[in-house]
Amino acid sequence: MPDDLGNVLITGGSSGLGAAVANAVRLNGGTPIVLDLRPPAEGIAFHQVDLSDPRAAEDAVRAVVADHGPLKGVVTAAGTDACGRLDEVDPATWDRVVLINLLGTAAVVRAALPSLQEAGGRVVTVASTLGLSAVSDATAYCASKFGVVGFTRALATETAGRVGVTCLVPGGMHTAFFDDRPDQYKPPPDAKLNRPEDVAATVVFALRSPVGVEVRELVVAPATDGSWPP
Repeated sequence: MPDDLGNVLITGGSSGLGAAVANAVRLNGGTPIVLDLRPPAEGIAFHQVDLSDPRAAEDAVRAVVADHGPLKGVVTAAGTDACGRLDEVDPATWDRVVLINLLGTAAVVRAALPSLQEAGGRVVTVASTLGLSAVSDATAYCASKFGVVGFTRALATETAGRVGVTCLVPGGMHTAFFDDRPDQYKPPPDAKLNRPEDVAATVVFALRSPVGVEVRELVVAPATDGSWPP
């Protein structure tokens, strides 16, 4: 496998899985560059952007390439949720989930494609096991993550032989993702969740795949995750 990960752009790289990916990229000799609202860990390059604004996201990617040079990888780890019944969730909050999770993903990848093609790079999108199986009270999240799966499959077909494309499908992880939810939507205290560091290692595996070898979809779920198989 190639040793040099090069410049890797990571959305949502200031917390959760994104932060774990940024650290894993750095530990494996790459240069992580984060797009987020909040700064990442010290020493990691950062461009502030609200990923719910697709045009701003595209501009931020172009700024990263201008400042840091070609991208060898893009990992779209930014994600959010809005739990509750469709008619009970604030419409703007519902929209923001789809804007960040799906349209933000597409905008970042769209803007990065010329650089990725130049460098022979790779994209890893982050979907979810709830992008393959649907549950109640998660219409925005499921819609966005089902969309990420479909987007990534189409992208892989469209860019075959030019850009590597992987769809990461993670199950539950020990992150702050669940912290602000009502208790009914939090994992139970005894839930067996994956460590984000372990899931990040699989992202590095995908980024380091040999030229011509594609990890098209990568499901990484806790052994007892009830959302897998769908």
